Amino acid sequence: MAKISVCVFCGSKEGTDNRFVQLGRELGKALALENVQLVYGGAQIGIMGAVADAVLDEGGEVTGVIPEALSEREVAHPGLTELIVTSDMHERKRRMYALADMFVALPGGMGTLEEVFEAATWTKLRMHEPDIYKPVVLLDDGQFWDPLSDFLNSLVGYGFVSLKNRGIVISATSVSETVAVIREIVEGND
Repeated sequence: MAKISVCVFCGSKEGTDNRFVQLGRELGKALALENVQLVYGGAQIGIMGAVADAVLDEGGEVTGVIPEALSEREVAHPGLTELIVTSDMHERKRRMYALADMFVALPGGMGTLEEVFEAATWTKLRMHEPDIYKPVVLLDDGQFWDPLSDFLNSLVGYGFVSLKNRGIVISATSVSETVAVIREIVEGND
């Protein structure tokens, strides 16, 4: 597989269900084994840290992007391939979006939701540099993201989102499904 960078959005907390941390570890391992570079929020805590550690444990490359104000609160990961410290959250997201070829969202909170919607909106508006199609994959066990997927489908029904743009946000219930989407993106960009 050609070199690709995937930005992973996820919680800086572990949440109350350990299977999400396990899913993060499984995703991280798969990214490394597929020679996919991880781009993420730069923390060593929560699901974020689990994904990064799994990539690093398999010898993969990890670029973390963290705002200076959060580098202590979210505990910036000291063992990354590269850590980029930004002045604020807006710069953080711009840098992550520019470094990524696509996005994967694991369970998380408000920040994760905001990143999912902003990345999808940037794809819809063709704001990513370079101007390539960058989908967002919602990865879980088939339950966490279901309410969001249902909501997005209702937006189509109400005429606020076209079917084409609804396709920017893809659901996957396994790491293997996510890897298949990554491979499609690589083949489409070759």
